[in-house]
Amino acid sequence: MLNSAGASIWHHAAIGTIRTCQTSVFSQLKSTQHRIPFAHEMGWSRSLLPSRTLTMFARRSLRVKSKSAGTAPVNMLSVVREQTYGISPLTNGLKHTFSTGSSGHAVDENKDALPSAVVPGTWLDRMPKSVQPYLYLTRIDKPIGTWLLFWPCAWGITMASYSAHLPLTSTLSTIGLFGIGAVIMRGAGCTINDLWDRNIDKKVERTKVRPLASGAVTPTQAIAFLGLQLGAGLAVLTQLNLYSILLGASSLSLVVSYPAMKRITYWPQVVLGLAFNWGALLGSSAMLGAANWAVALPLYASGVCWTLVYDTIYAHQDKKDDVKIGVKSTALRFGEKTPEFLAAFSTGMVSMLALAGYMNDQGPLFYALSVGGAAAHLAWQLRTVNYENPADCWSKFASNKWTGALVFSGIAGDYLHQLTM
Repeated sequence: MLNSAGASIWHHAAIGTIRTCQTSVFSQLKSTQHRIPFAHEMGWSRSLLPSRTLTMFARRSLRVKSKSAGTAPVNMLSVVREQTYGISPLTNGLKHTFSTGSSGHAVDENKDALPSAVVPGTWLDRMPKSVQPYLYLTRIDKPIGTWLLFWPCAWGITMASYSAHLPLTSTLSTIGLFGIGAVIMRGAGCTINDLWDRNIDKKVERTKVRPLASGAVTPTQAIAFLGLQLGAGLAVLTQLNLYSILLGASSLSLVVSYPAMKRITYWPQVVLGLAFNWGALLGSSAMLGAANWAVALPLYASGVCWTLVYDTIYAHQDKKDDVKIGVKSTALRFGEKTPEFLAAFSTGMVSMLALAGYMNDQGPLFYALSVGGAAAHLAWQLRTVNYENPADCWSKFASNKWTGALVFSGIAGDYLHQLTM
């Protein structure tokens, strides 16, 4: 009896604490003018992130109210976070919340609430607030795009070094230079894409929190930032020979035009593939002084086929929204025949990769690890992906960093074996 009564008293005290803190937090939120835009697309997302002072205020309120209620100092911040923000710490996402009103009936607490606040979700939230929107604009917190841009560069560089018996130091320094370039140009590509798509992104659940779509960054600010990104990319490009500078600069038209393709054709992924795999050509010319087209072209074609696979999977995340707003993609073009199309492109990727290796006189490690590994990983993706589950589509898309790594492992294995002979 006493235990039951004590539990009942604690329960009512806790509810009172939560409701009092909710009122305090909302009052503080309304009076807080300093906010920072939040553009994290996965996990904790959806609106504006209040400043750090709000979180500190919530903690202080909980501490004071807990003491005044005479209860144990339990960890109630996650409870208030869920009740106040509509965010569940277990699911790491948004949900609709209700409480029990004085009449005993469920009351919708979201009805008159302020726009959902968001709890920091990535390391970018520890950066200065003035630069956070620009960092989110580059998607630097989601490195998968950088990996997908980098791997074809690494393939082309290492295959050229293998064929020409070039020293390891020059190979590693060039790979490092291209790695920096991949980070910069992937960010520039995101800025260009978001400038094109800012009005479309507002209508898509997954992208409406991006800095341009949410208003955290204005188009003028984004264009100025893009100028800085392209300037940094040019600084990297000018470290190469003249042939490679001209070849690299010629890819910019593909980068700029890709977002427009989503409005024109159901095959925008082809243009994306042409842009994202340009490094296969550029890596060859950077090491040899001119591209070895007999090797670089089939390697490039392999990469384009690969992009059609992973970006079609990626596009299945947004297909319902894309139909509503008129955006085109291979996901919509292929529809229920997506497995057959992606199987064909996967075959094309592996076949062109094998041809590039044959033309480059690659050794057994290339065929075992690069060709065999890529084939196995692609087969696993196509066998297990659920095109109706956006989370699974993202997971399979992101796993392609390992496809690229497998291809590189065989090329690098042959090259390192050659150096030891």
